Amino acid sequence: MRRPAPRAAALAALLTVLSLGAGDAAARTFPFGPRTRAVNDLGNQFVPFHAHLWDLLHGRADGGLLLNWSSGHGTAFLPDLGTYLSSPFALLVGVFPRDAPDLAVYAITVLKTATAGAAMAGLLLARRPGPWWAAGVLGAAYALCGWAVVEASYNPMWLDGLIGLPLLCLVGSWVREGRRPVLGPVVVAAVWAANFYTAWMATLGAALVLLVSGWPGWRVLGRAVGTVLLGVGLAAPLLVPVYLGTRQAYPGWTREFAPAGWAEVAARALPATYGFFTPAVFLGAAALLPAAALPFHRGVPARQRWAWTGLVAAVVLSAQWKPTHLVWHAFATPNGSPYRQTFVLAGVLVLAAWTCLSHGPPGRRALAGGTLVLGAVAAAAATGDLASPPAYALYAAGLAATAGGLVLMRRSTRRYVAAGAVLLAGALVGQAAATTAYADRERPARLDDRPPWGAAHDARAAAVAAADGWPAYRTDPGRPQLTGNDPLLVGGQGAAYYSSHTPAVWTRTLAALGGGWTSNGRSLQSLDNPVTDALFAVGARWRDGRTHRNPGVPPLVTVRPDDPAPRYGASPFRNQELLLGARVYDLPADGVCPVGSEVHLWAPDATGTARLGAGPPVELRGGRPRWSAAMAPLGVQRTAGTRVVLGRGAVPPPGSVGCLDRARLAAAVARLRATGAVAVRVSGDSVRAELPPGTRGTAVLAAPRIAGWRCDGRPAASYGGLVAARVRDGRTSLTCTFRPPGLRAGVAACAVALLVLGASSAVRRLRATKTSPPHHRDVTRAATGAA
Repeated sequence: MRRPAPRAAALAALLTVLSLGAGDAAARTFPFGPRTRAVNDLGNQFVPFHAHLWDLLHGRADGGLLLNWSSGHGTAFLPDLGTYLSSPFALLVGVFPRDAPDLAVYAITVLKTATAGAAMAGLLLARRPGPWWAAGVLGAAYALCGWAVVEASYNPMWLDGLIGLPLLCLVGSWVREGRRPVLGPVVVAAVWAANFYTAWMATLGAALVLLVSGWPGWRVLGRAVGTVLLGVGLAAPLLVPVYLGTRQAYPGWTREFAPAGWAEVAARALPATYGFFTPAVFLGAAALLPAAALPFHRGVPARQRWAWTGLVAAVVLSAQWKPTHLVWHAFATPNGSPYRQTFVLAGVLVLAAWTCLSHGPPGRRALAGGTLVLGAVAAAAATGDLASPPAYALYAAGLAATAGGLVLMRRSTRRYVAAGAVLLAGALVGQAAATTAYADRERPARLDDRPPWGAAHDARAAAVAAADGWPAYRTDPGRPQLTGNDPLLVGGQGAAYYSSHTPAVWTRTLAALGGGWTSNGRSLQSLDNPVTDALFAVGARWRDGRTHRNPGVPPLVTVRPDDPAPRYGASPFRNQELLLGARVYDLPADGVCPVGSEVHLWAPDATGTARLGAGPPVELRGGRPRWSAAMAPLGVQRTAGTRVVLGRGAVPPPGSVGCLDRARLAAAVARLRATGAVAVRVSGDSVRAELPPGTRGTAVLAAPRIAGWRCDGRPAASYGGLVAARVRDGRTSLTCTFRPPGLRAGVAACAVALLVLGASSAVRRLRATKTSPPHHRDVTRAATGAA
């Protein structure tokens, strides 16, 4: 006997891959053409983080699972791992070449999307028998919803929620039936560990599906809550550090929720539409028409018809109402697209469509009613300006093909059913491929984009690797940056770092020293400055197409006098001097530096160019709070009286120009080297420094004092935002270790969940043994003894 579920899953995966590949190829998007896919966070975060995972898997990373030494001069890695890389699919990056991270992420994205379609197809057949090919087409329609191909395709971590929704719905069925009490929490744990954010939304969606399928009773609801709590507890070693990482992150930017207009919402139901702040509710006509026909399908029991129709309406309305919007998004309006739960609507619509089709193809009356509903959606879209004539044409063609296929399905002969299946699948592939291609073209035109790995990446990676001397000194991959996370992508150890977990202490420390940012302080840039290079042991950096050596920088651990820790003021030049412990800048009132000094400009709000006299222009991109231009070197003052000029001839305000005296800096560096560590050993979660005999004072580790650092068994102190510890009694060594906040609590919660799961399993086995017939127990004992 043929098993329908594997065939349906395979068909769903095949249609998904075919549609995505056809759409990307039609748009000539990577890897099928020159157009980049790496827009926004895909290029700045996901590709670099997967490159770093490759390094971890191959033993080449600077750091380990707890601490990342590559980014932000040393930052926690476990929260990033739990946010960007905890999906099991991420491990596949290890089988690709190191210089193909874009291809690896693309393959993972397609595989995740196909898996979501297969999972939904399996769920549909598990809920109710029906044509396997119809389940496959609907599973693919779910995977190819607008949210997946337009939004999640460049935020691939969200795709784990797309997979998670059907899996959690399946767990809900197990809970209702009292089956698989151990596997259920394990599945919940896997979904929550893969991506906690969309797992929250998927859990809410699965709870709604459980309720709409019929009142389960309080005992079943209790089992469901217990299953979720046990699963979340099993995933707690990742979830708790991730949660605390978000609490300690720089706040970035906030946005008040403003619901999209209903005309825009209706337009996004059509194929080939785009709008960043509107919900991508497109769903292929193969699923949309049966879902719309459900209320009119007399073959479906009335309660099911109206329960599913009501749930669809409730989910749509909840996306537009602020209180429920906040519930969907874990009580915080996200930075960016405000409709990230839209995949749940797609899942509910597909389940409604299956409820329709599994009771037999809808008749002419039901099809007419569904067509009228979808015609009203198109009419509402026409009152806005998002939908184009090609979008209406695709919409109408897909509906016509789907309606024709459903009419053919009512004829029981295999030939007609096969023709109907081809029409439904063809309509889905055509609409989904067109939507994919349209989004591929629109995203680079509307969003920031980054090039895929190419010759520029090869050159910088090779140069950084050749200059690498970690941990004796850092090698910064420099500027201009290829992405927001160049140290992860091309190697080295730099100040740049872009994450949802960018620590507030590092953003504020780097800003006080003249650092720049984008993304409202979440994306920190490399700071090309001789003083900060000395402070952070940067012995080499990429600049102007090659690496520049900076020999003689202080070690990673230096010792300062027992003076109070520096308190930063408004001037980054003076703040650098406070941390250095020496005066090295002149700040001329007229902005004119002495001949022979190095000229540096701090103009965080300037946008455009700056130059020293007739020297080469330096680009500035400022305008706080969204952007802040980093302190920029403008060259050496060669002629007396030469001024710094901003774009259009503007003069920088007083205090914006600093004149660096290299001789004074060299003397300060020599003092730090003389009293600094004589040897430094670094691991994935610790630093051990050997100090000169008789050392007394404050040892400072050139790394931000993020939560989790301890030195010699005590919480580390802060010295100007850096890790510090007092050294007394002539100690000649210092050991600082790092443990992400929440790791111990997460492990404890996981242990409790395992104990509860094991105890409940043992109790169930004991009860089963007591309630089984005596003859069965005797046979079991005999079999056990024979074994």
